[in-house]
Amino acid sequence: MSSLSAIAAGDARAFGQWMSAAEPRVRLSLRSFAAQVDTEAVVQESFLRVWQVAPRIEPDGKPEVLLRFTVRVARNLAIDHVRRARRMLPTDAATLDRMRDADVPPVQAPDPLLRATIERCRNALPKKPAQALTARLSVGGQSPDTTVASSLGMRLNTFLQNLSRARRLLAACLSKHGVTP
Repeated sequence: MSSLSAIAAGDARAFGQWMSAAEPRVRLSLRSFAAQVDTEAVVQESFLRVWQVAPRIEPDGKPEVLLRFTVRVARNLAIDHVRRARRMLPTDAATLDRMRDADVPPVQAPDPLLRATIERCRNALPKKPAQALTARLSVGGQSPDTTVASSLGMRLNTFLQNLSRARRLLAACLSKHGVTP
């Protein structure tokens, strides 16, 4: 039985195994959106949606139909998040549709003052949240959180709590400096 067949039949173990192998590639497909959306939330929501619609996915003769479908779902979700937030420079619908279909990364001008403010706020983080955030950013979405957590000697739940704490503290610090995260 193929992975798709097992997953479509509701085999949670098969889905978990497939998801752990697919996660790095899905994260990598979202790198261009990392500055605009919470890619962790997009990845999780994408896998949830794939689990729900897996019985309706039909093989198309090309390899990795489930992975390709998941990447498409993730990119479309990221674009939807960007549209809702209206934080991207090209905001017209035609440009966003072209990006979704052509895998074009979003355009965003660098801001040295913003970078300096972010760096100041990152330097102010407590040790464990700073370690979790730095480790997550350094792998660039190419390693699952379980691997990143174990490299820091943390359990997954502890790692995710430290990461959430880092995000909250960064958002608060940036807000104090007039930056809306």
